[in-house]
Amino acid sequence: MPQANHRTLDVAVWYPSDTTGTPVVQGEDDSFILQPALLDAAVAPGRHPLVVLSHGYGGNWTNQDWLAADLVRQGYVVAAASHPGTTSSNMDPAIGGRLWERPRDVSALIDRLTTDPTWAGAIDAGRIAAIGHSLGGWTVTELAGGRFDPDAFEKDCREQAELASCRGYVALGVGRDAASRQALRQSLRDPRIKAAVTLDAAATRGFDPASLAGIKIPMLVIAAGTPVRDLPAALESRRMAGFLPAATTRYVEIADAVHYSFLPVCVAGAAKHLSGSNATICDDNGDRESIHRQTSTKIEHLLARVFQAKD
Repeated sequence: MPQANHRTLDVAVWYPSDTTGTPVVQGEDDSFILQPALLDAAVAPGRHPLVVLSHGYGGNWTNQDWLAADLVRQGYVVAAASHPGTTSSNMDPAIGGRLWERPRDVSALIDRLTTDPTWAGAIDAGRIAAIGHSLGGWTVTELAGGRFDPDAFEKDCREQAELASCRGYVALGVGRDAASRQALRQSLRDPRIKAAVTLDAAATRGFDPASLAGIKIPMLVIAAGTPVRDLPAALESRRMAGFLPAATTRYVEIADAVHYSFLPVCVAGAAKHLSGSNATICDDNGDRESIHRQTSTKIEHLLARVFQAKD
């Protein structure tokens, strides 16, 4: 999907259908078990709520396909794009360092789906939510109304240099010039988004607390409850939730979840072949399928409450 800002997005859309047939797996991954789906099936009648997914640093549109499958069963249309520069197929720092483009990717995807004749008639543009994992959690918080302060984040990183988000910020070369820093500070709120969910969000320490306190939409902040040194809930998700409005925010820690528990279930034996930055993506403290069920249930409860009746 081409954009006005010259970013081309690889996009997947899952949706309810009354069509029968043999589902096939889309996407390729040697490590994860991906969800099968029917190709080019007719969309089920009615106007469906839309959920847009945003993956983490180095991920891609397949990363929360397990959640997409669960939401489709509940009547949602779900869309996900791979963010150029921070996706598994393109980790170019010159592109990825433009972090403000990630929320714009999501807004551009919403633009396309709510205006394209193929999709517009099947989507209820008044019922849109965004869900993001890790850096995707940062992305959807921006869309909800959080505003990033690069000066504050960099000061914090001098004190918390071990945090994964600080290392990623440096690796991408984020905020190297005045124009980039100004772009990072801008509001990227998308008023069409009526609810947001973060899954073990990263880089949250850069959000201006006043901007978090001013977010008007319901937010569900889900954290991995198993402590890790470089992305601890206490310094990321839990801290962010403390600044969000109490009346419209729910914070949940899934006790046996680790950061990568929100990725798909791993292929048997996959961990033996992983190395480098991917070495731990299949390591779990608990059962990943159970963690997925807990996560889906909490998200479905939030969306049902926000959107009420579904088509």
